[in-house]
Amino acid sequence: KQWYQRRVRGDSVDHYGYRTRSDGDGISIFASSNIWIDHVSMWSCSDGLIDAIMGSTAITISNSHFTRHNEVMLFGASEVHTIDRLMQITVAFNHFGQGLVQRMPRCRWGFIHVVNNDYTHWQKYAIGGSSKPTIISQGNRFIAPDDINSKQITKREYATENQWKTWNWRSDRDLMMNGAFFIPSGEDLAHNFTRFQVIKSKPGTFVTRLTRYAGALDCTKGKPC
Repeated sequence: KQWYQRRVRGDSVDHYGYRTRSDGDGISIFASSNIWIDHVSMWSCSDGLIDAIMGSTAITISNSHFTRHNEVMLFGASEVHTIDRLMQITVAFNHFGQGLVQRMPRCRWGFIHVVNNDYTHWQKYAIGGSSKPTIISQGNRFIAPDDINSKQITKREYATENQWKTWNWRSDRDLMMNGAFFIPSGEDLAHNFTRFQVIKSKPGTFVTRLTRYAGALDCTKGKPC
């Protein structure tokens, strides 16, 4: 199909740029901050469901429902984009449901807090990364697939064990079911933060209640949802 470039106004009154055809991501966050994605239902995009790249930070993805997709979330597009060391993202109270394969999320650089999510399906792995991201997993429920080769929650890429064992990947009060297992590494940072720095987590046994209303809300204007 024929498509065109347009010069459109960007994120401020004096920021303009060329916007072209989408690369297929459902939501693409590029060099942006203070973003809240809440109560969305997403599935079957051409590329990723949510990508955050090029120094994007202060992002929360919460109360959402994801299904039927391969590469779900990508945080940091390349090893050479060291600006993503500043990235801080919270993934909280979401349901990762049927038909998902991998990248929930997949991280390069940055600090990622994965808290009180319900992982009921994955085919390859749930949480992965490269380029030394810090990943704190707290109070999630992980139900592994029946495939004996896909029980591991974590996947580290492009690094030897001597390299990735220094990365700070930690699990705290996660509920792991059907043989799911999380391979930790680095320092135990899970209790080094105040409630003003990260969302306070509940144990993984609370997740079914915390994610009960994940996804788009059925709301009527002028009435409570």
